[in-house]
Amino acid sequence: MAGLDGFTESLDYPMYVVTAAADGERAGCLVGFATQSSIDPPRFVVWISTANRTYRIARRASHLAVHTLRREQRRTAALFGGQTGDDVDKFAQVAWWPGEGATPVLTDCCAWFVGRVEGLIEGAGGDHLGFLLVPVAQSPPGPARPPLIQFSDVKDLSPGHPA
Repeated sequence: MAGLDGFTESLDYPMYVVTAAADGERAGCLVGFATQSSIDPPRFVVWISTANRTYRIARRASHLAVHTLRREQRRTAALFGGQTGDDVDKFAQVAWWPGEGATPVLTDCCAWFVGRVEGLIEGAGGDHLGFLLVPVAQSPPGPARPPLIQFSDVKDLSPGHPA
């Protein structure tokens, strides 16, 4: 069976923390499968593993927040990528505030936006579900563009849930 390992080994894509809230529950995870998908109208897609607790909360959420982290924020990346909300309250360990739809917005991140869930992309993503987001709020532009957390910075993390 053909795979993508030979191709993806050469990639070093940005990692994002995606957060969600629904029915009084909060969740968040580290994702690498995400991209802007339209310029006009602006749209962004994040893909969340169906094995992940964040997936279960995001399925019921009206909004998701997408955050970029500075390279020195490996601890935050490890918290959201290496721990599961089934066992740990991640939000007790970071500063955050409730954004649109009560979605947790991390205070200490490089940049963020909150998107209304416009649609789901099911069946095409294998073991991940795509969430099509319409931006409704975003962080103000920063003065500089610091180096962001990339896949190579976190590829040694053991995930909180299998992919």
